[in-house]
Amino acid sequence: MARKVIHVAVNGVTGRMGYRQHLVRSLLAIREQGGIRLDDGTALYPEPVLVGRSEERLRAIAERHGLARWTTSLDEVLADPDVGVYFDTQVTSAREPALARAIEAGKHVYTEKPVASSAAAAFGLAEAAKAAGITHGVVQDKLFLPGVIKLRRLVREGFFGRVLSVRLEFGYWVFEGDGIPAQRPSWNYRAADGGGIVLDMFPHWHYLLEDLFGPVRAVYARRAIHLPRRWDESGEPYDVTADDAAYAVLEFASGAIASVNSSWAVRVNRRELLELQVDGTHGSAVAGLRECAIQHKVSTPMPVWNPDLPDPLDYTAMWTDVPDNVSFDNGFKTQWELFLKDAALGRPFPWDLSAGARGVQLAELAMRSSDEGRRVEVPA
Repeated sequence: MARKVIHVAVNGVTGRMGYRQHLVRSLLAIREQGGIRLDDGTALYPEPVLVGRSEERLRAIAERHGLARWTTSLDEVLADPDVGVYFDTQVTSAREPALARAIEAGKHVYTEKPVASSAAAAFGLAEAAKAAGITHGVVQDKLFLPGVIKLRRLVREGFFGRVLSVRLEFGYWVFEGDGIPAQRPSWNYRAADGGGIVLDMFPHWHYLLEDLFGPVRAVYARRAIHLPRRWDESGEPYDVTADDAAYAVLEFASGAIASVNSSWAVRVNRRELLELQVDGTHGSAVAGLRECAIQHKVSTPMPVWNPDLPDPLDYTAMWTDVPDNVSFDNGFKTQWELFLKDAALGRPFPWDLSAGARGVQLAELAMRSSDEGRRVEVPA
């Protein structure tokens, strides 16, 4: 089989997400399977070029996986005509200028979220990418999760009837770092570094909810710093300046309402770290990262409120799991395959920088809603 190599600069590869999900489980996994088959039978084969700030860590990763190229110079990568794709998974504060330089250099760009720290900057990047005529995309991995795929099928096939409401619950306890090490980096809790759960997670919630239920037209939100003091990677205490929890009500153009709770200061009592409950006139579903359970109108029980007696109904037993039916690949890898194929063929990518900018816009409006204590409309 003929092979076509596409060189991909991966900036931020020494971070947890960049290394584990994007390099090992996506790009290297694609190489191990022999590449991506194009329509003409050619195998598109990604060749990663590792980019970061630490020479030592980059060299170690390259040697571990037998990769030939790594560099601490973004200028070097962007000046190389052999590099066709630039991918960014840096900290948020460094992403916008790096993406702007990559677009100016004529590279196809693919990036983690948020695209930028402000909606104006994010939409500016989208316009620049469009003017440059490049293929550009944003990671929207949750669309490719098994639980969400099952939920989308229910929506498309009319299982719910008219969707009335959505409840999104996300979060887990992130340790403060004074005893047990924190499982998230300290920059996540510093506003100056682009931290905060609203800026981090609301771009995810935007693309996920928009894909399933249509445009969001208004938001009311409250953000909070529940744990004001944490300890960084060196064991030094620091003051938290970015929100670690947010509680929001979203209104869809359809008339449906969503309550969205996100927190790094909550202990989990649900099947998965992310769950969406959808209630409609004909049925309901609860979907997570992998599972999706349903209850149709005809099998809905009739609870009776009586606090004086034990409730005889086992509510969770009355739900039915949606079967897998098909095999599911890693969501990050699946979207990488789609993006690399579009970049190689020079065609638009469905989940582009404009989609990413709308996610930043929702986060920005949620923060404004919280700061001003009012409902804020989302521009159409």
